[in-house]
Amino acid sequence: MMNTPAAPAANTTPLQARPLRLSTQQPDFEAQFAQRLHWSAEADAAIEQRVHEIVADVRARGDAAVLDCTRRFDRLHAPSMAALELQPAELQAAFEQLPAAQREALLQAAARVRRYHEAQLRACGQSWSYRDADGSLLGQKVTPLERVGIYVPGGRAAYPSSVLMNAIPAQVAGVAEIVMVVPTPDGTKNPLVLAAAHVAGVTRAFTIGGAQAVAALAYGTQSIPRVDKITGPGNAYVASAKKHVFGQVGIDMIAGPSEILVLADGSTPPDWVAMDLFSQAEHDELAQSILLSPDAAYLDAVQAAIDRLLPEMPRAAIIAASLNGRGALIQTRNLEEACALSNRIAPEHLELACREPQRWEPLLLHAGAIFMGAYTSESLGDYCAGPNHVLPTAGTARFSSPLGVYDFQKRSSLIEVSAAGAQTLGRIASVLAHGEGLQAHARAAEMRLQG
Repeated sequence: MMNTPAAPAANTTPLQARPLRLSTQQPDFEAQFAQRLHWSAEADAAIEQRVHEIVADVRARGDAAVLDCTRRFDRLHAPSMAALELQPAELQAAFEQLPAAQREALLQAAARVRRYHEAQLRACGQSWSYRDADGSLLGQKVTPLERVGIYVPGGRAAYPSSVLMNAIPAQVAGVAEIVMVVPTPDGTKNPLVLAAAHVAGVTRAFTIGGAQAVAALAYGTQSIPRVDKITGPGNAYVASAKKHVFGQVGIDMIAGPSEILVLADGSTPPDWVAMDLFSQAEHDELAQSILLSPDAAYLDAVQAAIDRLLPEMPRAAIIAASLNGRGALIQTRNLEEACALSNRIAPEHLELACREPQRWEPLLLHAGAIFMGAYTSESLGDYCAGPNHVLPTAGTARFSSPLGVYDFQKRSSLIEVSAAGAQTLGRIASVLAHGEGLQAHARAAEMRLQG
């Protein structure tokens, strides 16, 4: 999932978006491909230092530090933390006052997200055990985290969908308390965000943001309870703060700029694919949108669609900067090669804009989410398809997964060895413990041997 986007820039001059055009058959492809993929996750040293100071201050002074930061950064002057806590009645009122179409869309999206994560719970979130022939019980006990914190971007970047995607799987997992923090610069509250918190079952909500909110959740203050895990996207300060407090609490991931990779066989209308590339490029000038296709004429058609559609976009300047700086249209020898390139990229969002997506999906090993077929736009996944939109970025899909029910659970191993089982296991453990030079371990096992 993306960090919070920059504000739309004024489009006062004609803009051009020219993603880098490459072919896998050109001699310098590897060098240019690697350069286009390059992105450094290193935070600015000044940001790191400032975040370190904020986190330390909140840890030391609690509420007073959070109130000071909220006054400085959000220009919100509150006499106490109580004034910054959103009451359930306010969340419910925000929901009830939404236009009917927004209320219905929010409820439908929430229902689909809940249904998907309930299926996930049934598939992988249950305790289990079995007994050996000697009567020993072995298993796994799955229990929910007790309290989690969800960070929701605020101000210019307000994401009710992020509320649903973070709070609902936590609730489905059985988390007892979900604490939401959302910045409200100048006191401006987004009614859709508040309504989403009501629909998603948020327990408590505070109008604070930035590194100070992350620190408050991680360490607890006089008013904000300490949580077990923090999830949700944010800006560079939020990402840095999550790194600082990791180990004190769990975190979901450190989100980089948004990414989309489209594999196309030429059968999807070029305008659709161009707009799908825009959908991620509009987040951030550092977002990455890449199209892979073996059809050179199709790549030309998508570029023509980009040229035609860009002037219509309110965030045209950000889209152009993203496509010019990090975008690419790449001609491959065939779709097999496109799949191999996709595995090297390990994108956050991967669209199979093909006639036979089921044919190619087995070849795709690394992706946050795979969108199959021409009608499956990435934006449907962002809002209402059901699977989570908090996804690994910057190639981390090679080893990590979308946010899910499992992120709000922990597992305890269950071991109950019978008297008969101890005779077998004790001898094995004794030999291995002596081999490691740990005599007490060996003796503990040997004492239970009979005869």
